[in-house]
Amino acid sequence: MSGTAVLRETGHFFAFCLDTLRGLGRRPVQVREFVQQAWFISSVSILPAALVSIPFGAVIALQLGSLVRQLGAQSFTGAASVLAVVREAGPIVTALVIAGAGGSAICADLGSRRIREELDAMQVLGIDPIHRLVVPRVLASMLVAVLLNGLVSVVGVSGGYLFNVVMQGGTPGAYLASFQALGQLPDLLVGEVKALLFGAAAALIASYKGMTAKGGPKGVGDAVNQSVVLTFMALFALNFVVTAVYFQVVPQKGS
Repeated sequence: MSGTAVLRETGHFFAFCLDTLRGLGRRPVQVREFVQQAWFISSVSILPAALVSIPFGAVIALQLGSLVRQLGAQSFTGAASVLAVVREAGPIVTALVIAGAGGSAICADLGSRRIREELDAMQVLGIDPIHRLVVPRVLASMLVAVLLNGLVSVVGVSGGYLFNVVMQGGTPGAYLASFQALGQLPDLLVGEVKALLFGAAAALIASYKGMTAKGGPKGVGDAVNQSVVLTFMALFALNFVVTAVYFQVVPQKGS
């Protein structure tokens, strides 16, 4: 793809995002579609997220436990593990599951509607596909991402705690005390804000690629692959920006 085509595609995507943002304030609110999409995304995301978060928390506890022992700071193992899960691992795992499971389904659904010309038929009937289909999916993805991030954080922290105490011989009191010494409420809030933004980005990219799919069933498959790859790239870039802003704005406890 040439540089001009990339710029054109980027411009179309931002115009699509603005149309979606404008559709958030329009009436009537598509409550039924929102509930259906929230239920669908939850049903395909909860179990994979829970299963991934357990080994994720254990690996973080293992890596950080070994590192802090080398540095002679075993008493801070709990704080390092919990903060790593709540600030970074929880939102990232949530975003990857939402993008891989929910986003691919959204892209395939809208892409199928595109090649069946259902979206064109809706426009002929005076129905805005963005307001009717995209807005409920974006809101549902954001809601599920926030709730799923809480679940992933709890499961990941619990897995890290059990791994540290049972497998690495850590003490429960030191694990919890170190977290209370360094952790703070904004750490949890920034994780939820990340999950909210990741959920919106995953749904927007999947919806855009689905609604612009071309070339029949093969084009829909290509759009799904592209949406997953682009979502992963966007999420990691967005994570870097939010993390950098957070460390500049919120003073860290104990610093």
